Amino acid sequence: MKLKIDIDPDIVAMMAAEVAAGERAVTAAMREAGTGLKTAWRTQIVQAGLGRRLANSIRLANFPRSGESLDAAALVWSKAPVIVGAHDTGPLIRSKNGFWLAIPLPAAGKGLRGGRITPGEWERRRGLRLRFVYRRNGPSLLVAEGRLNSRGLGVASRSKTGRGKVTAPIFLLVPQVKLPKRLDLARDAERAHDAVPGLIVANWVEGRAKWRRDSDL
Repeated sequence: MKLKIDIDPDIVAMMAAEVAAGERAVTAAMREAGTGLKTAWRTQIVQAGLGRRLANSIRLANFPRSGESLDAAALVWSKAPVIVGAHDTGPLIRSKNGFWLAIPLPAAGKGLRGGRITPGEWERRRGLRLRFVYRRNGPSLLVAEGRLNSRGLGVASRSKTGRGKVTAPIFLLVPQVKLPKRLDLARDAERAHDAVPGLIVANWVEGRAKWRRDSDL
């Protein structure tokens, strides 16, 4: 008995087209999922009140960078992982030296870069010394002898008579602080992951239909 197998060129072309459609489908699906996840994380950060600048630290990279592949992948990450991660996990923060954490009060103002000001920076900029005030029932304080300006910031008093001079609380001192969890990045990541199979199928069906339309021309 002899068996003879002939490969129809049309079948070969169909298989090649199917593989190509699969590569396009997987690549398109991963790019859609990655873009969706990046958008979702940025939206979360903005809605949590953490600012557009931190939201824009979320970045996306697609692999391969050009062309299509059945092994396509998308990577979504943050260029500020420590800050984003802290708001995502809500960690317990303690002082590095084992003493106090200085929490700026409204009279402290902002740092030079717009962030949280430290006691050392505050003293250098204001030209005033901070004084430690221990409180048994409640957090201790760092206070300054000066005045509050029109914006409510503690500054040096210019009065020679002492008029308007106050003892202004500048920093609150606590041994530790629990950062509230303001983000849930895992939730959006799981949604993006679960959506991938459906995106692949949708793009594959669309690619197959396009191939058939082109074949009929």
